[in-house]
Amino acid sequence: MDKDVSRDYPRLRYSVLPCNKSHSPGLPTVYANTFLSASFAELFTFPLDVTKTRLHLQGEAAELAAKGRTKRGMLGTFLGMAREEGLRGIYGGLSAMIIRNLFFNGPRVVFYDFIRQQLIYVDNQGREVLTVFRGFLSSSLAGCLAQAIANPLDIVKIRMQVEGSRRSLGYPARVSNVKQALEIIYSKGGVRSLWKGVGPSCLRAMLLTTGDVACYDLSKRNIISLFGLEDGRFVQFLASLSSGLAAGVLSTPTDVVKSRIMNQPVNERGQGMHYKNAFDCYYKLITQEGIMAMYKGFLPCWLRVGPYNIFFWIAFEQLLRMQGQSGF
Repeated sequence: MDKDVSRDYPRLRYSVLPCNKSHSPGLPTVYANTFLSASFAELFTFPLDVTKTRLHLQGEAAELAAKGRTKRGMLGTFLGMAREEGLRGIYGGLSAMIIRNLFFNGPRVVFYDFIRQQLIYVDNQGREVLTVFRGFLSSSLAGCLAQAIANPLDIVKIRMQVEGSRRSLGYPARVSNVKQALEIIYSKGGVRSLWKGVGPSCLRAMLLTTGDVACYDLSKRNIISLFGLEDGRFVQFLASLSSGLAAGVLSTPTDVVKSRIMNQPVNERGQGMHYKNAFDCYYKLITQEGIMAMYKGFLPCWLRVGPYNIFFWIAFEQLLRMQGQSGF
């Protein structure tokens, strides 16, 4: 008789489900549901993303020279945006984010679903098995591939998110819409400038996707297996909470570096004027502002990705149920 490998290791090394190997509801369905769910979640959580980006950029030369303005915390930054810039400020860059969902969130969940289906196997007891390593491998590949596609829209989103701050400091606006932003970025540095910061962005996307996609998948499987619960909203809620915390902890340091590199001005040759590369940004960030600068914006990041994951995953799972599909 074949040896049951599930008895040789602690159960938490595996994420198991007591069923035969499932089939994906179809990549086009996964893509469409991901885009709709992500866009729905953005409507509630996007202001915290803008707050997070503003906090990431505090400490740069442009901010330090801002007419004596003192640094603000999370609440002060959010309330300041709402008071000084209104809805235009707290939702600045939302159009770029919605378009980005077409090129990042949609593809990364599709890539993850496709890769994990190749790596899931069924043990001798007829249970699906997805090891932690295989889940993290799937999410890392999926996140990096999706970010490589969506990088130009990430740059546009960050530029648009800081426009309100520039206007309040008396600087002229650089961009007013996605098309104009892409044209300006391309005119100043060519195709290369559209993929500025793609290195730290891919690292961040790998960690973020591991946190909010793989950890959701693995957490849900373990909760169902260990506690014998049905795949319902309560299980989805618990899994989305854990994935939101994991995503915030894993992605914040790379998110800070990504924001700084993408937002920095460039010279006539398309080279960054503040940082040479991601390593230079990490070095200056730590030596000039301290190690905790790596987690600037963590609280709004976590307050954003936590509710975002709840809204996203419950909406995503409900869309699957309405279409007669099994859970993710």
